[in-house]
Amino acid sequence: MPASSRIVHFRANGVSVVLDCPADGLPAVIHWGADLGECSTAELGALALEMVPLPDNTTDQPVRLSVVPEHASGWMGAPGLRGHRSGGRSWSPAFGGMEYEVVHGDGPEQNTVRGDGPGGREHAAGGRLTARGSDPDAGLALEIELRLTPSGMLRAKAAVTNLHSDEYELEQLVLALPVPPVAAEVLDLAGRWAKERVPQRRALTVGTHLRESRRGRTGADAATVLTAGTRGFGFRSGDTWGLHVGFSGNHVSYLERTASGRTVLAGGELLLPGEISLAAGERYATPWLYFAYGDGLDAQAARFHDWLRSRPHHPAAPRPVTLNVWEAVYFDHRLPPLLELAERAARVGVERYVLDDGWFRGRRSDSAGLGDWTVDTDVWPQGLHPLVARVRELGLQFGLWVEPEMVNPDSDLARAHPEWILQTGGRMPMEARRQQVLNLAVPQAYDYIFGCISALVREYRLDYLKWDHNRDLVDAGSASTGAPQVHLQTEAVYRLIDDLKREHPGLEIESCSSGGARVDLGILERTDRIWASDCIDPLERLGIMRWTAQLVPPELTGSHVGSPRSHTTGRTHGLSFRAVAAMFGHFGIEWNINDLPEADLAELAAWVRVHKQLRPLLHSGRTVRSDHPGDELSIAGVIGPDRTEAVFALSLLSRPVTWPPGAVRLPGLDHGLRYRLRQIGPGPLPGSGAPPWQQGDGTVLSGRVLGEAGIQVPALFPEQAVLVHLEAVASGSAGGGQ
Repeated sequence: MPASSRIVHFRANGVSVVLDCPADGLPAVIHWGADLGECSTAELGALALEMVPLPDNTTDQPVRLSVVPEHASGWMGAPGLRGHRSGGRSWSPAFGGMEYEVVHGDGPEQNTVRGDGPGGREHAAGGRLTARGSDPDAGLALEIELRLTPSGMLRAKAAVTNLHSDEYELEQLVLALPVPPVAAEVLDLAGRWAKERVPQRRALTVGTHLRESRRGRTGADAATVLTAGTRGFGFRSGDTWGLHVGFSGNHVSYLERTASGRTVLAGGELLLPGEISLAAGERYATPWLYFAYGDGLDAQAARFHDWLRSRPHHPAAPRPVTLNVWEAVYFDHRLPPLLELAERAARVGVERYVLDDGWFRGRRSDSAGLGDWTVDTDVWPQGLHPLVARVRELGLQFGLWVEPEMVNPDSDLARAHPEWILQTGGRMPMEARRQQVLNLAVPQAYDYIFGCISALVREYRLDYLKWDHNRDLVDAGSASTGAPQVHLQTEAVYRLIDDLKREHPGLEIESCSSGGARVDLGILERTDRIWASDCIDPLERLGIMRWTAQLVPPELTGSHVGSPRSHTTGRTHGLSFRAVAAMFGHFGIEWNINDLPEADLAELAAWVRVHKQLRPLLHSGRTVRSDHPGDELSIAGVIGPDRTEAVFALSLLSRPVTWPPGAVRLPGLDHGLRYRLRQIGPGPLPGSGAPPWQQGDGTVLSGRVLGEAGIQVPALFPEQAVLVHLEAVASGSAGGGQ
């Protein structure tokens, strides 16, 4: 640690971040992890000295790993800033002349120093550090911002400015945080269309675990949260350090362990060649990166959830039960059956009605019409007004499906303005789903799309847009220059959504992208929910929802009850299994309920009532997932903020080797409280020998017993599930929870 360093200690919600802030170099993280408690200035200084690595066989001085790793410091891993000027100049900057602005907690207090003040301040409730430095020889300035939120999540971003008259070609700017040597395994998510967020895990070894998305969108195969952890970490225990890149375009995240044993978790935007060329005075800023430490994956997920729920624009009203008509009618838009769907939806308790794809000009299949955003008068001679009026008479909100970023070659728009299509090399890109991508960085294209969508919202007083994005960006360049446009396209999409919401206060927007291919905190800064997957087969959805919850809380994740036979898998399931799988999200229905017998309609209405009863709990509580051995049983729940109420789903996914599967623990409850357990909902009826919690008024057990011993799994067939509702019946000590 340089003698002129200042040590800054931020603490919040069980997390400490300790930063070394020297005058002649970029800030470095000394500790990011479990709370260190109150530390004196002397202790922080001693910690900083302990964390200085020994010189190895490469340099005579210890290699310093800053938040933006520098090649000039001797760091042999990937540098944080990569770029150059003509002739290869300015490729290895070394930043100094640092100025630091430190804000402790949430208050207005600021402490600005030039990096030469001794010691540091220990303070709870988080804080913000802004560091500014430059390299005059390289002609670059760098600004770094780190924010420890009250939830204990660390947000980070950086910006580089060109101070020279010559252009600077930026190749990459990422931020990196160190991970302790105790991390032994790496976990992230993979997937594809209709099977998103599949966990994959391996040993952490020397080298780089690199995840890149070049799809022009987040991707169904995105890492989502890249996590390093101690050996055997799970949902409920084990140190975990996770990273999410909050960006909806091309992005990169990686975990790198060097031969010296040092490990970093890093990420940022993935820039295409020549995408960012900075003229004199121009600046590039990274997207926000989100770093979350937790004792177990549930604790890590809670930091993301708490952050999202703390935002001023987080949805405050109860999430309306939604009927989406896609899997009910597809492109068969006829007013009588759509009206009947609305009436039946109102009978079962639906609160929002969404008309999906097929309503606009020329759209009788997915091969034509995208871009021509006016109602097809051949199908809707009076416009959508008869349907919208009846939906509103029934007391429901009305929403509409759109795909504003896309265009079919078979459309009036594409024929009139082929130059508005993203393309390069004098050729049109390969088609996907018979569509191309509009270049929203073209001002005329942007104005056209904004005008079309805004007019629809205004004419029909739309409450909601289901905003789809059904293809990757291939050859995504400017028709006039050929230059890559993914960065500009992503910024234009953000601006378009922001402008629409500013023009139409109260409008809600769902991020849908071939299902769950745009799930990130960049899009969630401006939308009100995500669609987790086009697959609503409950067997698949249980896994998809389980791992989507690593980033997104239930109230922001659309989850629907589909038809008995799944559209995407062909499997057939009973209503109770489908309803339980949809329960732990923003609940809805995507099913032709016009043909339902009265008994089935009554059961569906009962499940809607159950969701409404549980909705305040599900959409404010803590998500918990059990580390049950084996994969034949899924245990997932939500526990209320004060831990006096909870609900768990016990889902049998396949036939276990032994029967019965035995007791299962219900984690996260208050050990000092006693809870009454009962089955809730019209699920599978208890059979002979059913456990006590399935019978009569249920049973009463303490949180300690439930967490340490558990309850008996009832007799279920494979692909059946039950809900267990818990309510505290007596007060007790608040201590001892898991």
